[in-house]
Amino acid sequence: MVAATIEADARRVLDKVVASGAEGDLIVEAESSLSLSAHAGELEEHKVKSTRVYGVRVVKDDRAGIAYSEAADADALESMVEQALINASFARVDPTERIATGDTALATDDAVLCPADATPVEAKIDAALYLERELTARDKVRNVPHNGVQDVTAERHVFATTGRTAYSRSRVCSAFAYALLSDGVKDALEGVQWHARSFEEIDTDWIVDETYQRCLAMLHGEAIPSRHYDVLFDFERQAELFAAFRDMYSAKTARDGINPMRDKLGERIAVDKLTIRDAPLEQDGLGYALFDDEGLLAATTTLVCGGVLQTLVHNSATASYFGVSNTGNAARSPRSALGVGLHQLEVAPGDADEPSLTRGEYLEIVDLAGLHSGCNPVSGDFSFGAAGFLCRDGERICPVRNITVAGNFYEMLNKIAAIGDIQHWNPERSALMSRIRFADVAISG
Repeated sequence: MVAATIEADARRVLDKVVASGAEGDLIVEAESSLSLSAHAGELEEHKVKSTRVYGVRVVKDDRAGIAYSEAADADALESMVEQALINASFARVDPTERIATGDTALATDDAVLCPADATPVEAKIDAALYLERELTARDKVRNVPHNGVQDVTAERHVFATTGRTAYSRSRVCSAFAYALLSDGVKDALEGVQWHARSFEEIDTDWIVDETYQRCLAMLHGEAIPSRHYDVLFDFERQAELFAAFRDMYSAKTARDGINPMRDKLGERIAVDKLTIRDAPLEQDGLGYALFDDEGLLAATTTLVCGGVLQTLVHNSATASYFGVSNTGNAARSPRSALGVGLHQLEVAPGDADEPSLTRGEYLEIVDLAGLHSGCNPVSGDFSFGAAGFLCRDGERICPVRNITVAGNFYEMLNKIAAIGDIQHWNPERSALMSRIRFADVAISG
């Protein structure tokens, strides 16, 4: 019933776009979510939320305009189209931004991406209470300020005046806990998260134990002498580091003149053992995408092969501008203009087994602060607060806190000492990466 209503709304919107002498596409996002959290042994939050947002993009006389509506009545949708047409009339002329041709119909498999969840709400409430209760009962734990259980089902539709349609529905269940531990002199706030398609996959006992062990391990951390170290990031932080510089692959930033990789296609930008892909079709990832936000088929794209930059990622407009093939990486929300984005970043396996990867002395970084304010994607420079462990031959020697890791990400890609031979998903399951050992990284204590 909901899908039929959305399709009827889409026909109404696109018919008006065509009647106005324009072409266009429509994105509809619908989401239902359950959010739970606990405090002092009681349920603090029990929020159930449903949203639906319509976003139209029109192109007329080589000018593009957007508008959105959170209301679905006929007057609201008609007003949305009119506003988009007005916005287009004030936009700059850009003959490269058009509605991509084609009338394909794409749809994902609900059974795979949105499996039925047999776990009742009462069990999810019990899980939220359990996380907070069990951690609070542990020695030296003052409280669990951040904890929760979430269940989110998201639906996405793309319709175009060319007749193209695309539909996807996905589910993500999550649980997390961050505990504050204190011995009266020092404090440590650490935690973990778990994301899965089904709540039954989440191990709350592991979340409790891992959170507590991380707090204990970091409680007595100290700064280490300032010098250059070999560095390994844990799965989560390595993915965050690469995500902070994801615009290096964007043809949109290249067109805007703020991508240092624009003129480096076909050149070596990293060590020859590094291969990086955008892998939207990895179904084990929660960032799986059959299509992009123009409704075009997504595909695996090799970005870096053997250290050489192969391509940037494109939508139809940037592909037209540069005269290259579209990679199916259009990114647009109902509220935003057409952009470019990665789906799921993948670092291919290297040739280093675990003993080789962790040989000798190195710093394992398990926490980074200032990821957004502390990096410059144009220059590649960064400076982050960090915490982790000084290690030797795979064994943690001592916890490390109150340090700063700084350098240039683009230079670091040419200072890779080893790449592991096993891939790992980050906790959000949005990046599939082999661990990288970076050499000669500046650490300030």
